Amino acid sequence: MKYLLLVLILCATNLKSLAQGALPDSFFNGKSVVFVSNDPSARPVMGWKVVADSVHQALVEAGADPVAYFELEQVALSEAVQAAFAKAFSTRLIKNILFVTRQKNGSSIHVAPFTGDARMIPTTALYGIQAANLTAAKEQFAAVGQSRESQNLLVLDVPEFINIGTENTASSEKFMARNPLNLDVFKLGIPIEGTSAETGLLSYFRYDMYGKTQDEILAEQAAQKAGIEQVLKQAYPYQIEWLTEAKSEQELIQDRVQFLLVKVEGREADLMRSMGLPVEDAEASSQIVVKYYIKLLVRDELYIGPEWDADPDWRVALASFLNNLKKPS
Repeated sequence: MKYLLLVLILCATNLKSLAQGALPDSFFNGKSVVFVSNDPSARPVMGWKVVADSVHQALVEAGADPVAYFELEQVALSEAVQAAFAKAFSTRLIKNILFVTRQKNGSSIHVAPFTGDARMIPTTALYGIQAANLTAAKEQFAAVGQSRESQNLLVLDVPEFINIGTENTASSEKFMARNPLNLDVFKLGIPIEGTSAETGLLSYFRYDMYGKTQDEILAEQAAQKAGIEQVLKQAYPYQIEWLTEAKSEQELIQDRVQFLLVKVEGREADLMRSMGLPVEDAEASSQIVVKYYIKLLVRDELYIGPEWDADPDWRVALASFLNNLKKPS
């Protein structure tokens, strides 16, 4: 009897770790878009669209109405691209965002209400299913539909991949291939990744980010700050301010922070296109790189510098960008 009770307790604890949070009501009565993040080193080898095709029926069985699938890395490419997607989703009356994350050592499916703005989701503390592999994750998620009747009736039989048209984002955003003025007059705000000052909530569900412990995140943040400080001492002589709390642009400006250092990461060709730059060899530019730019808050202008300086190593990318600030535009 004691053994049976122990088994039941362990099973209950395990189930709790698999499913956390609460599903938004709109999941059962509203359109959803699905963001897929797929680790290319996971086995068996699957492209992100194959992953989407694999999970589609399970999402429908759970009660969702998945109307379109996107690669998460494409959506979370930059603040500007994310805002363009958010605008398109609002026009299409999207109510929910689903995340499918496939890693080498497990897979997860999460559900968030769509905020209607560029943040996309209100928090990373979402209802989610985690399992040892994609097959187990989708089976567990499909079981959600057994407990509640869905109002989503006319759903797609197969996943749909649509083009939102973010290739024109650069024309609507003020990306400038030159350096900003007055860096010596006003402070440069530097958000620390993973804090409330950093807006990239979507990136939390990337295959290379999801599942890190709080201690790991804090250690990475401390190492990141120390690494940035080291680069700044060598290449940036002006005032800075570390940002760890969410503040409005007006609050930042009142604190004499008129510039923000922004870090984006993605395939090099995608980043260049999103910033309005020509891509001569897309295949050669397929590596994942980090690019920094400076945002001028008072005019919402984005300065990417006079030379392309992205690099797979964020320290090299940051040092190159700061050194290019000294060059004439």
